Amino acid sequence: MKAQHYREMSPDELESKLQELQRHLFDLRAQSVTEKLENSKALMNVKRDIARLKTIMCQVVQTQ
Repeated sequence: MKAQHYREMSPDELESKLQELQRHLFDLRAQSVTEKLENSKALMNVKRDIARLKTIMCQVVQTQ
């Protein structure tokens, strides 16, 4: 997801999205261990989305 979409979300929505992405990352890691992961790039993409989301969450806190 693009950063602009995250900036339009409320803080509560950001928090729930972060939890959703972390759960998805856990599932992808479990798939990679059991060698059932079809798209290895998905791990990298989810990690980047989590980092992007955390950055935007910090920016929101600083502006308030």
